[in-house]
Amino acid sequence: MTATQVRTRFAPSPTGYLHLGGARTALFSWAYARRFGGTFVLRIEDTDVERSTPEAVQAIIEGMQWLGLEHDEGPFYQMKRMDRYREVIGQMLAQGTAYHCYCTPEEVEAMRERQRAAGEKPRYDGTWRPEPGKTLPAIPAERKPVVRFRNPQDGEVSWNDVVKGPITISNRELDDLVIARPDGTPTYNFCVVVDDWDMKITHVIRGDDHVNNTPRQINILKALGGTLPEYGHVPMILGADGEKLSKRHGAVSVMDYPAQGYLPEAMLNYLARLGWSHGDDEIFSMQQFCEWFDLDHLTKAPAQFNPEKLNWLNNHYIKLADNTRLAGLVRPLLEAQGAVFEGAPDLAAVIGLLKDRANTVNEIAAAALMFYRQPAPDAALVAQHITDAIKPALADFAQRVATVEWTKEAIAPVIKEVLAAHGIKMPQLAMPLRLIVAGQLQTPAIDAVLQLFGREAVQARLAAYV
Repeated sequence: MTATQVRTRFAPSPTGYLHLGGARTALFSWAYARRFGGTFVLRIEDTDVERSTPEAVQAIIEGMQWLGLEHDEGPFYQMKRMDRYREVIGQMLAQGTAYHCYCTPEEVEAMRERQRAAGEKPRYDGTWRPEPGKTLPAIPAERKPVVRFRNPQDGEVSWNDVVKGPITISNRELDDLVIARPDGTPTYNFCVVVDDWDMKITHVIRGDDHVNNTPRQINILKALGGTLPEYGHVPMILGADGEKLSKRHGAVSVMDYPAQGYLPEAMLNYLARLGWSHGDDEIFSMQQFCEWFDLDHLTKAPAQFNPEKLNWLNNHYIKLADNTRLAGLVRPLLEAQGAVFEGAPDLAAVIGLLKDRANTVNEIAAAALMFYRQPAPDAALVAQHITDAIKPALADFAQRVATVEWTKEAIAPVIKEVLAAHGIKMPQLAMPLRLIVAGQLQTPAIDAVLQLFGREAVQARLAAYV
């Protein structure tokens, strides 16, 4: 396959946020284009005027940007291509591959009710379909027609789905699809075909909820004389309970995830493994993914979303992430909690201490807050841990560290000296120190915490108690 051949597309409808299934489809389409040095097209299918919103368009574009899935062409908007669709419909009417139908929606529904009552599959019965020797009904006065595609009545539609394998549908299962409404606006399935044709799309990778649309689109594309792309229909993503992903499973919008403290590289790595595999490889860069990605290893079975697996990956990428980059993500979260940075430890250094234990950026922020506010330990904990019996050891510690180099390597031996001098165990000294300096009992290693707080802050806070 040559580099110039591959053209893929992601074509969301802007009727809501970019969900995980859509993001995965975009990722697969993007990666396949990158694998072969091809072109990735972004197309906004906004013909559903009642449900499409500018906010949804923006949410889709922001989601793609956060993930780093850059498009090479577009975004193209279907509503800006209406003249082109009407031009093609005019050509089809002239060629006889489409025709006007004057049935009202009520008449079509009554037609289907009769068929259901007779045990037949409900479908349009071809009342207005032109046939040799057939006399069509009189055109009703002042009634605007729809335009229907003249679907073949014999034979079959077959394609080799790159995910599901060979699929064949009898043309008798398909009725004559409406391709333009009475007001002239084209319908979804028709617009998709014209867009894929005009944009020379070679591979259509999309969710398997589109399988039923494919035979109709293939027949329309054949009627237009277009070249068929390869189709691959990816199974949906299910929740851990085996049900379709929904809001009750937690975040389903892609942009919920940065708000919850996930990194885009973790989300990309996670989505890549939902329905595709490369041996036993679990962790890989997007460069590796694009080099490896193929359509042969897309799975036929639905993938299950596992939050624990995503957390594990996010922890991995947090550990690798630059501390300054993480500080840029953590600082706004701390500011929202009233953090004071003047005279406080360097945030990047604090993150370096905390990040290995964190599954999300938000967890880092929660742990870092102790460095950027005045400690306010619980009175009951103070009474329990900062007793008259332990205060001499605390005072001794304060005196001994007053002159040592302020590094954890120098502070650690002083702690041991105080423990030995007073015949106490580590928790008896470390817990009071944590309460006094940080205002809480849970922190990383006390010597590392004290180093970050700085000599001046540590001595001032100890002086308030001993």
